[in-house]
Amino acid sequence: MSRDTAEILKEALALPAEARAALADSLLDSLDVEVDEDAEAAWQREIQRRVAELDSKTVPPIPWSEVRSRLMATLRNER
Repeated sequence: MSRDTAEILKEALALPAEARAALADSLLDSLDVEVDEDAEAAWQREIQRRVAELDSKTVPPIPWSEVRSRLMATLRNER
């Protein structure tokens, strides 16, 4: 008997955050996608650079609520 994808998703979204993260990680691993090591290293450098900027207060942090509002406005304007 096959379960509907929407039903599985609904159940997965009801899991605690840690369990959802583990499930997402397992699903991504199951895709057998080749990892570009150069891209991974570049992302690590970028993350370190951004964290350093935040730590040194070179750039101000932006609250998620503001970022989300800006993104939603951008998406609305693209339609």
